[in-house]
Amino acid sequence: MRYLFEFVFVALVIAFAGPAFAQATATSTITIQQPWARATPAGAQTGAVYMTLDNKASTPDRLTGASSDVAAKIQIHEMKVENGVMKMRELAGGLSIPAGGSVALKPGSYHVMLIGLKKPLTAGEQFPLTLTFEKAGSISVTVPVQARGAMEDKGGGMGNMHDNQGGGMGNMEMK
Repeated sequence: MRYLFEFVFVALVIAFAGPAFAQATATSTITIQQPWARATPAGAQTGAVYMTLDNKASTPDRLTGASSDVAAKIQIHEMKVENGVMKMRELAGGLSIPAGGSVALKPGSYHVMLIGLKKPLTAGEQFPLTLTFEKAGSISVTVPVQARGAMEDKGGGMGNMHDNQGGGMGNMEMK
């Protein structure tokens, strides 16, 4: 009896919690899992949004852009280490999401770059973000802002970058 109760409890948690983390339109082939942004310090001009993009279609799709009122400009970026130097660049053609596959946007890797923040991103707040896909069209999500130490990147990527309040970007090169 106890195991039945535990099974039913777990099933109910999954049924109710799952939709809170997955956001997409009912007709979309793209599902957005756990979008989030890290809080920024006062005066910061940039921020980033992370999430996982799941493509349920039998053909690839492409994240081509995004929009939100929180920033003057939004770009799809990639970070990677080349010859010991962390480089960040805009993906001019967008980010491909394979058919039946997923792409993780996370610190130190792919991310949605918010440029020209209109105000700091504050922990506990949230903001709307509309993602534009080549085939799936526009999908709006709500992005919760996590504390600055939240979901810290342990691989030496963006999670370890200093803000513009006196810290540098170390061996970071923007293109």
